[in-house]
Amino acid sequence: MKWRNRVSKTKYFCIGINKTGTTSLGKAFQDLGYDLDDQNRAHRLMKSYFERDFKEIGTYCEKLQVFQDSPFSMKHLYVYLDQIFPNSKFILTIRDSPEVWYESLIRFHSKKFGRNKELPTKEDLIKAKRPHGRSVYENIKLRFNTSDDSLYDKETLMNYYTSHQNEVEDYFRLKPGKLLVINLNKSNSYTEFCKFIGAKSSKSDFPWLNKS
Repeated sequence: MKWRNRVSKTKYFCIGINKTGTTSLGKAFQDLGYDLDDQNRAHRLMKSYFERDFKEIGTYCEKLQVFQDSPFSMKHLYVYLDQIFPNSKFILTIRDSPEVWYESLIRFHSKKFGRNKELPTKEDLIKAKRPHGRSVYENIKLRFNTSDDSLYDKETLMNYYTSHQNEVEDYFRLKPGKLLVINLNKSNSYTEFCKFIGAKSSKSDFPWLNKS
């Protein structure tokens, strides 16, 4: 197997949820010459995730090096990936607080899927199709399991964010060196990132993509 990146053959899984800087993190990997997976192809594996058919996801990961967004950011999948790729490393992107993350998600969805920049309705989300064919409504229901009456229920979404972070940190607490928890807004975050993956860069900060 050939890798474009000569620094490391380690697989890296970016397991922070959306609106924690995942797109910027993926771009940073690409800028350093790493092979990043195709999100549109990877999103089609969400069906496998919810059917708990992780074997298909593992097969997809065999030939690439860096993975981000769904399904890799879904709860508990990192446990399976760590088992079948024992030399892999994981990066959990976070925000300053659960509320900061929630407000960022709300702004992004209102701007992208809502009308007049208002919070999108169920009908708006059903009409909003992702490149892989599934609607944004389906994505929200599958991930957060919120009711149709309150698809963006603040408490539910913030609890999801917090529980995901806590569960990831608890799983890796006895596996030193395998997990980087990083807030891309912090001044030294890019330096920490490069050190974690063992890469050198002339840059001093992450690219800022998908700004909400």
